[in-house]
Amino acid sequence: MGLRRYDRYSAKVTGTKRWKVVRKQAKDRDGWKCVECGTRGGRLEVDHITPVRHAPDLAYELTNLQTLCTPCHSRKTRIEIGLGKPNPEREKWKALIKAGDFNKT
Repeated sequence: MGLRRYDRYSAKVTGTKRWKVVRKQAKDRDGWKCVECGTRGGRLEVDHITPVRHAPDLAYELTNLQTLCTPCHSRKTRIEIGLGKPNPEREKWKALIKAGDFNKT
């Protein structure tokens, strides 16, 4: 099949003590919830906004990190590696949620 190999460039980063400290700082900053959907329960992952493979110098920069739930992180990764596309309707929904316009039609 036409599956591409996916190397985890961040593996050398995420195994360090420094990563554990920065990871907790990111979760504290984000209120221990997914910045995309607001989920608080379940497993929360800390994602590199600009992937390590593109900007290794930003690997430990707090401004390049965001807290995501597993489904949101998986979706972002699939899009980054070319296995999916952003859904415009979902993007509109996320913008509405972030704006707090729950009762407006």
